[in-house]
Amino acid sequence: MKLDPVLVEILMHKLTAITEEMAITLQRSARTTYVKEAGDFGTALATPEGRFFAYPAVMGVSGFLDSNVGPTMAHFTDLVPGDVVITNHPYLSDGLATHMPDLHLIRPIFYGEKIVAYAWDFIHSADIGGGVPSSISPKFTDLFQEGLQIPPTKIVKAGVLNTEFLNLYRSNCRTPDVNLGDIRAMIAALAVGDRRIQELMETHGAQTFIDVQHDLVNYAGTKALAVQKKIPNGVYEFWDLLDDDFNSPVPVRVRVRLEATDGHIHLDFTGSDPQVEAAYNIPTGGKRHPWLTLKLMHFIYSHDKTVPLNYGMFEHVTVTAPLGTVVNPEPPAAVGVRSATAIRLNEALVGAMAMAKPGLMPAPSGGIMIPSVLVEQDPASGQRRVMVLQSLVGGTGAREGADGVDGRDSSLANQRNTPIEKTEEEAAALIADYALRVDSGGAGRWRGGTGVVFTVRIARDGSAVLGRGMERFVFRPWGMAGGMPGERARVVVNLGRPDERELGKLDMFLARAGDIVTIMTPGGGGYGDPLDRPPAEVLADVRYGYVSREGARRDYGVVLTGMAVDEAATSALRDEMRAGRPPIAAFNFGPEREAWEAVFDDATMSRLNAALMRIPTATRYERRKRLFMDVIPGLKRGAADLAAVVGDISEARQRLAGAIGRLEVEIGPSAV
Repeated sequence: MKLDPVLVEILMHKLTAITEEMAITLQRSARTTYVKEAGDFGTALATPEGRFFAYPAVMGVSGFLDSNVGPTMAHFTDLVPGDVVITNHPYLSDGLATHMPDLHLIRPIFYGEKIVAYAWDFIHSADIGGGVPSSISPKFTDLFQEGLQIPPTKIVKAGVLNTEFLNLYRSNCRTPDVNLGDIRAMIAALAVGDRRIQELMETHGAQTFIDVQHDLVNYAGTKALAVQKKIPNGVYEFWDLLDDDFNSPVPVRVRVRLEATDGHIHLDFTGSDPQVEAAYNIPTGGKRHPWLTLKLMHFIYSHDKTVPLNYGMFEHVTVTAPLGTVVNPEPPAAVGVRSATAIRLNEALVGAMAMAKPGLMPAPSGGIMIPSVLVEQDPASGQRRVMVLQSLVGGTGAREGADGVDGRDSSLANQRNTPIEKTEEEAAALIADYALRVDSGGAGRWRGGTGVVFTVRIARDGSAVLGRGMERFVFRPWGMAGGMPGERARVVVNLGRPDERELGKLDMFLARAGDIVTIMTPGGGGYGDPLDRPPAEVLADVRYGYVSREGARRDYGVVLTGMAVDEAATSALRDEMRAGRPPIAAFNFGPEREAWEAVFDDATMSRLNAALMRIPTATRYERRKRLFMDVIPGLKRGAADLAAVVGDISEARQRLAGAIGRLEVEIGPSAV
């Protein structure tokens, strides 16, 4: 039944308000700082089939809109009012949970004996057991190392807490009291959602509530299709690279082929690398999934903020995600750092859409989201405390007509900063610096947003600093339309002291009292020719500390005398710089990626991956690693000067061609 449009609009706002009240209940009742302050949680209402039809606009994680609780709830045939189901299992939930610190709770909402909806929420818990505090390590090779696996389980049965499960849970995490407090907050939020829906059905009727779910989804789909028609018909292909998978120095490639037909979008991720024996795999179930379509959601909502936030936004999007690749791994592949791959994948999607139409998309962001974790020994209890100090990001990419946003990024979610005062209240360590990073934004007519500098002074021996999702130490956030790439990431211990050293892409650093750990995040890519940026804007950047005096001259050709622009010298320098540079390209990837792809170009990599995918999963990873090491013998993790490492390009390409040829002979002709 199609309801009156005015009633649909009224109910849309009521339903959104219910999800927001659920979010407020959860956030204000939770114990974990990362939930309370940074906002790593979510709430929603789902159809009886499991798809989200109502979602908060501004609270919690924005990226899980296209999730599906249906496969999780299909494990049960005996649901009754008051039941609540919990899971964190990436494979048994069919990609609802995407790594195990994310706890998902689902409550069926009944009208009589019929399920008319589900209330859902999730949080990122501080620890779920496993091999390291916080449960996430890039070096983990399978799910069993990543903590307690919770298959879909009733945590509440007909309104009664399952204490046997809670006892098991307490015994398998490092922060049991905090975690249980978060779970109780989640249960309370679901109860709020159930109660408000019952009140809504009393006012408007159960059938109206059921009908409006379908009407809202159709409404969102219609409006999203209109926006997607802004993408010209055609096929657009793009790819991007993770620095490495931590357990080997080999970069990880994600590739997307976007086909646009009158607003209908098909995303084909064939050609992405095989799954890795590290924690960078994305468990999508091989279907349309939030991690695969996030930038499309951003694109749609940026062009039409009246689109209802529900899964209908994606109903004109289809996906191909081959099994056994990093975008659809086979269990028990590790998935803890899946966000790093998801960010890179969505930046590849940005590139594909940018190819479709100049000015359609901004340059990529800094391309990281790092929950910086501190582990300290609590002298009062003797227990280790695990806390997220800050969720660190880079700057956003510039776009036609506007600079990027400094020290802020929405690559995956609209998370917030944790106040330093709150961090220092809970930790003995001190935050010595949290500032914008000078010269990190990619130069351009419109400058990329700057990254940040975050410095923590360790107070206790035996402390550990962990960084999750660290990337862009090798390959830069690329510039567009003549813009320059953003600066790369750095992690340094004891910066400026005699014992200074680079830590690079961090897993866990065991620190001593007095150590100072500094994390520098990348800036966003620049957009447009930096020599076209008005000198007055460059001067303002210098005044505000976004760009150094040296950077103004080097990147923008702006000569300063004191704090004034030398107009004549600037004009002469810019003329000289224009005369001495190559033609402007649509994308500027930086010298590192150019050196890498001089050997490992797209066609060759697609051919190699097609061959590798025919090798059994159990041996594929090691075979891939050996092949790359044979082609580039000096390859090391974090090697920034790839041109020197690659060496003679012609010889490297000959070694690569020989290695692929031998592999293809070994596996025989394809059956396809």
